[in-house]
Amino acid sequence: MKKLLISTALVLSVAGAAQAETVGVSMALFDDNFLTVLRNGMIDQAKAMDGVDIQVEDAQNDVAKQLDQINNFVASGVDAIIVNPVDTSATEAMTNAASAAGVPLVFVNREPINVDALPDNQAFVASDERESGTLETKEVCRLLAEKGKDPAKIYVMMGELSNQAAVQRTKDIHDVMASGDCGVTLEVIDEQTANWSRDEAQDLMTNWLSTGAPFDALISNNDEMAIGAIQAMKAAGLSMEEVIVGGVDATQDALAAMGAGDLDVTVFQDAAGQGGGALDAALKLAKGEEVAQKVYIPFQLVTPDTREQYLAKN
Repeated sequence: MKKLLISTALVLSVAGAAQAETVGVSMALFDDNFLTVLRNGMIDQAKAMDGVDIQVEDAQNDVAKQLDQINNFVASGVDAIIVNPVDTSATEAMTNAASAAGVPLVFVNREPINVDALPDNQAFVASDERESGTLETKEVCRLLAEKGKDPAKIYVMMGELSNQAAVQRTKDIHDVMASGDCGVTLEVIDEQTANWSRDEAQDLMTNWLSTGAPFDALISNNDEMAIGAIQAMKAAGLSMEEVIVGGVDATQDALAAMGAGDLDVTVFQDAAGQGGGALDAALKLAKGEEVAQKVYIPFQLVTPDTREQYLAKN
């Protein structure tokens, strides 16, 4: 009888070892250049690993749809969940749903509002947004000083106002202005949201241009909006040599715009690194291993001089 029990335990052990770890992933939206790189980073890493299955869903920028996806992942018995939140102020319900079911959860890229109150089997993987807008703004300041623009008049384009990254990156701009680290005086003519969108940014910049107000720089919360603004400026006949434009993410389109002399500053956010880090954290939590509740992937300033180092990254 003892031999039978040992044999049965061995079979169960081998079967458990062979069973794949399944991770459910809910992305805020698929139709975003940066998030596509992040998503593909997770998918590629999972493909390279033995015994890891990954199921990725598109929340289509719908909070209710995203919560449904999380509940469906729980019901299907996934080993862990990764969430790129649609609305960072709506993450408590997601935490509660996963926690009640005992399923590990990792938030990625966008900081949840409850980041400082996550349970032990939940974590957050991203880059520290206090670096992003700060690096961008200080470089814009340096370039304005080189041009002798003091004071300098600027426009600020914000991402989705429900998104922590947009709030923090905009705060970074004002923090640099207040700190005295800029080197020139920045005067904000206007700041409005273009919701991370190239098309909305093009429309917003067109409206700003129609006022006829002179300006020296645009500081954008991301590259997509910076590119949309550049398109509007070029359509209006502005010389891009006369305006400093900054963004964040160092997407391929942004690096192409920098190569063309249109974008002056961007900040590399390691999308693939965040995706891979989130998957790694989720798998460790699923195995009961300890994971730091905040895992930060550093931002890096990108200028025309360093642009080529980033061409194969995002």
